[in-house]
Amino acid sequence: MTADAGTARLSPRAHWALVAGGAAVLVAGLLAAHAMETQGHAITGLNNQVVWGLPHVFAIFLVVAASGVLNVAHIATVFGRRDYASRAPLSGLLCIALLAGGLAVEVLDLGRPDRVVVALTQHNFTSMFAWNVLLYTGMLTLAGAYLWTVMSRRMGAHARTAGLASFVWRFALTCGTGSIFAFMVARGAYGSALFPPLFIVLSLSWGFAVFLAVDAMLASQRGAAPSADLARRMRRLLGLFVGCGLFLTFVLHLTGVYSARQLAFERFILVDGGIYPLLFWLGYVGAGCLVPLLLAFHPRFDDSRSLAVASWLVVAGAFAWLYVFVVGGQAWPQDIFPGYAASSSFGDGAIGRYVPSLPELLLGLGGVALAFLITVVGIRVLPFLPKDAPAPAGAAAAGPR
Repeated sequence: MTADAGTARLSPRAHWALVAGGAAVLVAGLLAAHAMETQGHAITGLNNQVVWGLPHVFAIFLVVAASGVLNVAHIATVFGRRDYASRAPLSGLLCIALLAGGLAVEVLDLGRPDRVVVALTQHNFTSMFAWNVLLYTGMLTLAGAYLWTVMSRRMGAHARTAGLASFVWRFALTCGTGSIFAFMVARGAYGSALFPPLFIVLSLSWGFAVFLAVDAMLASQRGAAPSADLARRMRRLLGLFVGCGLFLTFVLHLTGVYSARQLAFERFILVDGGIYPLLFWLGYVGAGCLVPLLLAFHPRFDDSRSLAVASWLVVAGAFAWLYVFVVGGQAWPQDIFPGYAASSSFGDGAIGRYVPSLPELLLGLGGVALAFLITVVGIRVLPFLPKDAPAPAGAAAAGPR
């Protein structure tokens, strides 16, 4: 480590150990994608009913969190809070890293990744997926432009313009991701106008939680910490985002319970659906929302360790919610002809069964590893780290008060 806590980096040995570990997971993910491409979905848990599995849970989380992780950059640039300014470059780097990891998983999981060039050059504007191709590439471009403005003295005068552009675009991106499910009327679990705003709010909490978790790990390595006032405000802000996401989720399910068409599905997903109610109530509501809210607002937990724990719990709760949302929503049988009785020899009205396979897990972890590698290499070669004062003795245990 160097003496300057604001720019201190990992030792070369520790840095290369992290790069080697991330590269190993990434290679494992690529090998898993190759196996699924050559051997087919027979080696996965997917079937004719559940066509998006665990890799899509990872992909959606990474893409949605990539939007929300820009919270810090926009608080500094758009809303003028200068105490967040030193964290803006790391915020932009994480946006690019998470988006790259999510898109890599999504492309490799959908099959025929060699035909992604078709999606980039031929657009069907009646498809929300086609719009998302433009939104994703636009977000990568604007995040890169924003980093250029905040890290270059010559371009610094344009930082606010780049920040405003990326601020608007990130909401469009998350709205587009939610609209994929909002327009999916064939599935009884989806087709709600609440999904775009819900995804926007969830992105705020998930992305901010990822940023705080990464920031805490880097701070422990650098022997530095944000000021007590900034740490306290970030903790409260995380609690606010988590509370808003929980409220909109409650509204979503309340409207489902009120609807006669949705009542059976709501009972399945919230009460008697096996793994899905457990993940929803214990994983998302309990561990992912209520415990972080307690850690965020109870004065007894006003320390850096509690903030890091709350952030990781929010991330874990996000995966639980997405698994219930993506997999549970497909497991519920489709009502193909509403208002009519239909019968066939192919499992009418049966709940879909899905068990994730090892290749699917490795592919999802490969996307996380790609984001990890981009971040580790980025902070090594460019000054992305926040410039904080050295942490006082015992701060790692006690934290700011």
